[in-house]
Amino acid sequence: MKKKYTVMDGNTAAAHVAYAFTEVAAIYPITPSSPMAEKVDEWAAKGRENLFGSPVDVIQMQSEAGAAGTCHGSLQAGALTTTFTSSQGLMLMIPAMYAMGGQFLPNVMHIASRVVTSNHHSIFGDHTDFMTCRTTGYAMLMSSSPQEAMDLGAVAHLSAISSKYAFMHCFDGFRTSHEMQRIEELDYEDLRKLVDYEALKQFRKASLNPEHPTNRGNNVNPDIYFQCKEGANIKSEVVPEKVQLYMDEMNKLTGKDYKLFNYYGADDAEEVIVVMCSASETVKETVKYLNSMGRKVGVVQIHLYRPFSVKHFAEAIPRTCKNIAVLDRSKETGSVGEPVYLDVVTALNQVGRSDIKVVGGRYGLSSKDTTPGQIVAVFDNLREKTPKNNFTIGILDDVTNTSLKYKEIEFAHKGRVSCKLWGLGGDGTVGANKNAISIIGLAADKYVQAYFSYDTMKSGGLTQSHLRFGDEKIESTYLVSSTDFVGVHEPTYIHKYDTTTDLKEKGIFLLNCPWSAEELDARLPGKVKRDLANKEAQVYIIDAAKAASDIGLGKRTNNILQAAFFALTKIIPMEVAIEEMKKNNYDSYFKKAGQKIVDLNDQAVDIGVHAAVKVEIPDSWKNAKDEEASEITATDFVREIVFPMDRQQGDKLPVSVFKKHGVLDGTWENGTSAYAKRGVAKSVPKWNGEACIQCNRCAASCPHAAIRPVLLTEAERKNAPETFAMIPAKGLGGHSNAYFYRMQVSPYDCLGCEVCISVCPVKEKGALVMTSFEEMKQEQKNFDNIAMNDNYLKKDVISDKNMKLLQFAKPYFQFSAACAGCAETTYIKLLSQLFGDRLYVGNAAGCSSAISGGAPILPYCRDNHGYGPAWEHSLFEDNAEFAYGFFHAQDVIRKELLLRLTKMKDDGIAVQEIDDYLKNWNESAKSRQVSDALLAKLEGSEKTEDVINILENREYLAKKSVWAVGGDGWAYDIGFGGIDHVMAQNRDVNLMVLDTEVYSNTGGQSSKATPISAIAKFAAGGKQVAKKDLGAILMNYGYVYVAQVALGYDQNQTLKALREAESYPGPSIVICYCPCLEQHIKAGMGCTQEEMKKAVECGYWHLYRYDPRLIEENKNPFQLDSPAPDTGKLIDFLMGENRFASLKTNFPERADALYEKELEDVKARYRRYQKMADER
Repeated sequence: MKKKYTVMDGNTAAAHVAYAFTEVAAIYPITPSSPMAEKVDEWAAKGRENLFGSPVDVIQMQSEAGAAGTCHGSLQAGALTTTFTSSQGLMLMIPAMYAMGGQFLPNVMHIASRVVTSNHHSIFGDHTDFMTCRTTGYAMLMSSSPQEAMDLGAVAHLSAISSKYAFMHCFDGFRTSHEMQRIEELDYEDLRKLVDYEALKQFRKASLNPEHPTNRGNNVNPDIYFQCKEGANIKSEVVPEKVQLYMDEMNKLTGKDYKLFNYYGADDAEEVIVVMCSASETVKETVKYLNSMGRKVGVVQIHLYRPFSVKHFAEAIPRTCKNIAVLDRSKETGSVGEPVYLDVVTALNQVGRSDIKVVGGRYGLSSKDTTPGQIVAVFDNLREKTPKNNFTIGILDDVTNTSLKYKEIEFAHKGRVSCKLWGLGGDGTVGANKNAISIIGLAADKYVQAYFSYDTMKSGGLTQSHLRFGDEKIESTYLVSSTDFVGVHEPTYIHKYDTTTDLKEKGIFLLNCPWSAEELDARLPGKVKRDLANKEAQVYIIDAAKAASDIGLGKRTNNILQAAFFALTKIIPMEVAIEEMKKNNYDSYFKKAGQKIVDLNDQAVDIGVHAAVKVEIPDSWKNAKDEEASEITATDFVREIVFPMDRQQGDKLPVSVFKKHGVLDGTWENGTSAYAKRGVAKSVPKWNGEACIQCNRCAASCPHAAIRPVLLTEAERKNAPETFAMIPAKGLGGHSNAYFYRMQVSPYDCLGCEVCISVCPVKEKGALVMTSFEEMKQEQKNFDNIAMNDNYLKKDVISDKNMKLLQFAKPYFQFSAACAGCAETTYIKLLSQLFGDRLYVGNAAGCSSAISGGAPILPYCRDNHGYGPAWEHSLFEDNAEFAYGFFHAQDVIRKELLLRLTKMKDDGIAVQEIDDYLKNWNESAKSRQVSDALLAKLEGSEKTEDVINILENREYLAKKSVWAVGGDGWAYDIGFGGIDHVMAQNRDVNLMVLDTEVYSNTGGQSSKATPISAIAKFAAGGKQVAKKDLGAILMNYGYVYVAQVALGYDQNQTLKALREAESYPGPSIVICYCPCLEQHIKAGMGCTQEEMKKAVECGYWHLYRYDPRLIEENKNPFQLDSPAPDTGKLIDFLMGENRFASLKTNFPERADALYEKELEDVKARYRRYQKMADER
């Protein structure tokens, strides 16, 4: 039988087999498992059939709890049902899992395992999530690679049906879920023959049905519960043999040797590691190496973890084994050992193998890289007379001293080529490398592996592509650290990161830069020159940005750099590479963009083949000197934690440094984004004072606070550098004559999105002109020394009633990790300018939390008084409740202080100041002022017990502004119940909803904010139902302040809404329109503010404010702030975004009807609002 090979990641592999056995899929997005559900939805939309002859019925729910409940009901009614999840999502499913597991319902949950948030939030992989579920009654089958995810995913479904048992199929998030390999694809016809149709028939017959009614899940008392629970033993006892049966069938199909516990290594091994999931591959590779060196070692790979078969496990252990190390990828704080360790100790005790010494250790938490050197250290530890127990590998624990010392080693793999490419998020590097992997794996018939690592930034951050190719199976599930080829796609990276240490002798180094070969000596750091020279590297440069721009591809350099990669590495014949790249261009771009774009990308391929220029390395580079580093003023925290992390050296930081700086409980110093200075923009705006009208729209619209207006007095201006050119200020009322004005850019913080240009009213006159970064970078000192200096802020000019004047206020949110052009950050920045010195922010999981709390780049900062926003990441589902907790803590403590102050007033202490405070303590505009006056008085008063208490709790005196911030996935879906409850309590809590109309952070899945006809993940065939009107729902309470805004259409309406919401003494919600990268705006992310304007003009988005205070004045509380829309522009607006336009391309038969449905919904919504506005 001919095998079919394909290149895919673990998520796609698992989805492929899941689709075959699934009739109903209940889904909800969460990283890193979302792609499984996305694939199932996409295939279903295209009509792909499962084994039962029909497309899967895919249901997106409002949360993982909802998805689990739907699974439960669907299974009880007789349909084979599947879901896909990770981390917190799996936690929300646990109650339903106990029911499904306890009722022996044959379902499979595919788990891309991930950290569960504790002291820190992380989206990366370890086993915390599924280990938490090990008592639910689910069987747990573990896969270590994309191939195993395919094969054992099928085994899980087959075993679930045949044994009438619930299964979790688990694999490592990212390391397996996102790793690409060439694997053997299972054929549905082969799988069809393995289904136990008799068991399936019995499942259907036993399902709930009025034709043969029964009761299930009844309430019982202590008299019988225990007996029924214990009776489950008869069900679990048969599962191991059933799983092995289907493993044997899979072995026949594939030629592999799957067992419940696979042993690899010497037959007479004395030291053995027990491990599961992706680390198994690294351990196997290390075992081969050590045995070739004369050691006697082995590894037991766990496939079936629950039910844990003691019999099968004991059979896998060599009789010669003396010592075992059990590796757990989870930490159970306070336990005597982690779960797998405890199971192994118990199992060996039960079979009488007390002769074996067992120790346990932890590895790889949050996808920490697990390398052969670390595994060697584990085996070396086992050789010790008294092996260390409860050890860790991969970290330096110099506090509790758990870590094993290790030295990295490199294995020689004959014929293997390893590559590492440093890219910029959103520049196409990752996509191009995925394409390259597929070409090499299929067209060249090679084994391939690709894994991608990222920093905490969104689009615009660092990406590292780790690629391997060879003629033998690749088991190296760790990062590439010895490379034949290094590609650096951003010139600033050579100064910020160590890009040359990993390069092999005589390896190839490609630098994408605007410099000539002659300029390199002056541009490259000393270390880079030394490494390249001493390693006799083959050095090439390429100016892909200029080449892409010259042919009309803008900033898209991916095809040029991919072609250069193939030309330099010569991994496959060049003619094959060119043919495959151009075939991919057609497949990728023809339907979306047409033949013209395909031709441009084909031209890019042809250019890239010959674009790299060879650089002759001068002998002087061998002894190149390092430049003297400039002194940077920074705290110890920044020097010892932020700088190493920002340079990608965080892996080397010891535990002690985090203890020293109080990070162990999750607390970080804020404002660290000021030290990032990415410098990745090719061009940045240059200000022309002669053309500027000083409207400050550019500053208000900048997503990263990287361009700011500055006012200086005549004396200050004279002391400023000559390069700090200014013009007389205007439009400041009575203050204009007192100041000079300048708009200052931060070149190293700007991402070059051009939003500022798009909103400039006089851009045609050149008030702002995009200018090369190289020309502008000397402006950085002016920004750092003047625009960032709080002492230059002009408090007499700043006003919260005028958008222009507010831009002179400090933004307490700056230089975030957001995408270039991000609309969300403009609202957050505005919120911080208004209330930053007294702001509480509870942030729901999502884009806004990723960009607000992505260590080490933390954008919330403090002023020169030490004040600033207090921020924390809540869970996805509970953010409104979380912020409500902020409010109540403040409320109760401040009321305690009121009691003391009242007593102090009666005692004659600070009578006037206390009286002023008691009158204004809850007035936002006055609270800080009266608090400061009271504190000043008390500092000079007699220190009674009450006075001391007030002084010790001084931070609670001023009224704080409490906000819950999050996206539409939180507000419209998973967190809606909490929002509804908090708003209903009629307390002073504010909500800001950043509405991108999709789940942006997890990749663009549909939410209830997604409008009709929009294509999104989980709505691959176009959204069928209308967008939820969140504002209208909450207006029904009558006492909730509700506003809907779009900064790009009316900045002052947005400002007014935020001010009114905060001043309203009850609950408020402000819904903000946020064009997003996931909407695929054809004009690009530089036009996000303009896109808001178009949305309002055509009636797609409406502006309004509902203020309950107006009811008391006998006025209509609803104010419609946007004019009557021109709905004739709606279709043009929709066609300007590929989320709508692609419906016409992919599903032409349904597109026009859905567009018409969206038009009718837009009109109907406006009619409702107009009717509300007309009421008196």
